[in-house]
Amino acid sequence: MNAESTLKRLKTVEGHLRGIIRMVEEDAYCIDVIRQIQAVQAALNKVSTGILEDHLNSCVTTAIQGDDPKERERVLREITDVFETATKV
Repeated sequence: MNAESTLKRLKTVEGHLRGIIRMVEEDAYCIDVIRQIQAVQAALNKVSTGILEDHLNSCVTTAIQGDDPKERERVLREITDVFETATKV
């Protein structure tokens, strides 16, 4: 996912989130609000997955193929940290 498509998706999410805020301000039905929140979460997950895929195919691949074992360990630790953080949310 390139930067342009990432930004486009994030701006779409931003607009969707503004819609959710309006729904709450207008006292919309709770389940409808929750469904819209879930849609935003799914969209953000898709963006996050795309960014992670790009990172794996660029930075991580470069580090793993490189000669610096500390750099390999660092990028692998970063990936582990991302997944650990994701499971805490």
